Amino acid sequence: MAARRHSTAVDVGGMVVGGGRPIVVQSMTNTDTADADATAIQVARLAHAGSELVRITVNTEAAAAAVPEIVRKVRGLGAAVPIVGDFHYNGHQLLARFPETARALAKYRINPGNVGSGRHHDGHFTDIVRVAVDNAKPVRIGVNWGSLDQAVLAELMDANAKQAEPREARLVMIEAMVESAIRSAELAEATGLAHDRIILSAKVSGVRDLVEVYRRLAARGDYALHLGLTEAGMGMKGIVASSAGLSLLLAEGIGDTIRVSITPEPGGDRTEEVAVAQQVLQSLGIRSFLPQVTSCPGCGRTTSTYFQELARDVQTYLRDQMPAWREKHPGVEELRVAVMGCVVNGPGESKHADIGISLPGTFEDPVAPVFIDGALDRTLRGDHIVDEFKVILENYVERRFPSHP
Repeated sequence: MAARRHSTAVDVGGMVVGGGRPIVVQSMTNTDTADADATAIQVARLAHAGSELVRITVNTEAAAAAVPEIVRKVRGLGAAVPIVGDFHYNGHQLLARFPETARALAKYRINPGNVGSGRHHDGHFTDIVRVAVDNAKPVRIGVNWGSLDQAVLAELMDANAKQAEPREARLVMIEAMVESAIRSAELAEATGLAHDRIILSAKVSGVRDLVEVYRRLAARGDYALHLGLTEAGMGMKGIVASSAGLSLLLAEGIGDTIRVSITPEPGGDRTEEVAVAQQVLQSLGIRSFLPQVTSCPGCGRTTSTYFQELARDVQTYLRDQMPAWREKHPGVEELRVAVMGCVVNGPGESKHADIGISLPGTFEDPVAPVFIDGALDRTLRGDHIVDEFKVILENYVERRFPSHP
């Protein structure tokens, strides 16, 4: 793992992004922002799932008018998470018309590719920046290849065409994204926005392009960077692609805040993207959020589904217990648990974990040794192994991670 890239710290409503602080997990609602109740509930759910920043779309006057009420409702639901406003096309108008909304939001997100065209582009962009300055709010300048600033792209494409050996269009597009982000940041600073009020992002939907654009962007300055694979896709494709792209950059020390933009199943749980982002960080050893369960994939030695069911039950149990454990047992997120299915690797993996159980595989003696801190603690038998192991696990947490007085 490479050392973290140095970046400027940006205070977003009390959550510090960059400056060597822990990498921040964020998410975004998919409700109609004009529906204050539905949006506030989803913001609170995302926050309770671990999203440390939550972005909401602010695209209409009804949505803008609802923002202060949403913030009040979210606070009433016990969530202190900073709420970010996502503006496109008409952000300069909405922020001017709804000053209470401008004050209520913790940060504004601007896409320089669609704040205006031609002679209106810079004016609309700087209008938003001035509102941010007046309200002491940070701004994320978020370039996206699906809505890239066409003036910048055309300029670089023309210059490339005049070269003796023109580069491939993909590389020019990546350069245009970086240029759009940097030029916009420079314009924001010239307009009065402080350097430590700016976060940059440059999102694409391909892993290879994501890595290339952020490597170049990171080399151009010390702005805090938001990472994410945009339009990553649904299900396994979205999870794998996002994990691959984010992991490559995070392993190089690039990135200060992340989002996993996976398409949810119809009616699916929006908090899944938060869990995936947390797991990426935890798998890389960058941050810990939840006790980790090591379990084997199963093979011909484990024809019974018993160990699979136990692994599932233990993982669900740990996640369900975490809200209470997090408050009562500081450090419990570092807990390592092993649930193994046979004698080949079961005892060894269980010894490496803080607490582990090795279930009997096919044709093995019907006993399940439990290992605690690397040593055999006891052997379980019978029909109540699951419940007995949960009790052992609970007692271990109480002892290993004692409550603060």
